[in-house]
Amino acid sequence: MAVVMDESVNVLGEALEPCGNEPLTGYYRDGCCNTGPDDLGQHTVCTVMTDQFLAFSKSRGNDLSTPVPAFGFPGLQAGDSWCLCASRWLEALDADCAPRVRVRSTHLATLDVCNLEDLKRYAIDLN
Repeated sequence: MAVVMDESVNVLGEALEPCGNEPLTGYYRDGCCNTGPDDLGQHTVCTVMTDQFLAFSKSRGNDLSTPVPAFGFPGLQAGDSWCLCASRWLEALDADCAPRVRVRSTHLATLDVCNLEDLKRYAIDLN
């Protein structure tokens, strides 16, 4: 069965740049924050993990730091790039612990959930 993805465009209207390959990220594990109709969690925000965010996510029932070998998930640590669910990033923003964002690697679909100005405030790849 063919994978159907939305067009690979970032929140700036440019070509979507890769997010990370070590560990390999993205809903489709293609290194990019691509999305499509089967990505119900909308894993579209390219973030750089922090210890504060990882603890926050774990406290919300989504432990991203513990490896899950059965799913090929190595567990994340501070400094890792990861395609995060847009709603989780917004939740972390509201809790004042949102991780930094690679805006050029964040999919356009993120704007359905998050404000571009908020994303830019947390950007690490804009001048």
